[in-house]
Amino acid sequence: MAGSDARALSRALLDLCRSRKLTIATAESCTGGLVAGALTEIPGSSDVIDRGFVTYSNDAKRKVLGVKSTTLESFGAVSKETAIQMAVGALEEADVDLAVSITGIAGPGGATPGKPVGLVHFAVAARDGRIASKECRFGAIGRSAVRQRSVLEALRMLMEFARGPQEPAKKRKLTSTVRSRVARSPRRKAATRPVTKPVAPKPKAE
Repeated sequence: MAGSDARALSRALLDLCRSRKLTIATAESCTGGLVAGALTEIPGSSDVIDRGFVTYSNDAKRKVLGVKSTTLESFGAVSKETAIQMAVGALEEADVDLAVSITGIAGPGGATPGKPVGLVHFAVAARDGRIASKECRFGAIGRSAVRQRSVLEALRMLMEFARGPQEPAKKRKLTSTVRSRVARSPRRKAATRPVTKPVAPKPKAE
């Protein structure tokens, strides 16, 4: 099921990016290139996919994607901050329109206090300046399952960004029915009192 979902999402994402002339790069840690693999499995993906970075070690994240040493020391490799810097680094290094990053703990080992097995951080960066991150806690569902679900989540995030920024909600316009009712409503007139003229007094009889 996960494999067919990934293929369907990949195909839809590639079609959308192709129609909008968008290119993609991936930066993966715990998934080891599975997102790039899912996308490039679809024939004709070369007009959308530029490259994929597999930066498994901290050293690779620093040297290849420009993740800061202070970020890794302060927040760790599996963190929102690192995921964002990975995505931005891939975007700049590949000079593409969209880049997605994944860093997490697939298990069965590797958990630390506050960072359990199944914790995965994602980020997407766009050439127009948009950046989004997401944290998922899949739980100890098995290494393969964590990686497969991470691929699906990354593809969904890319799809959302590929659709473009959402337009602000437009103000509601008065419907024609309401307008006609308002137009037919008579305007109230202020009540006016009749003007009475003073009556001249009658002459007295002598």
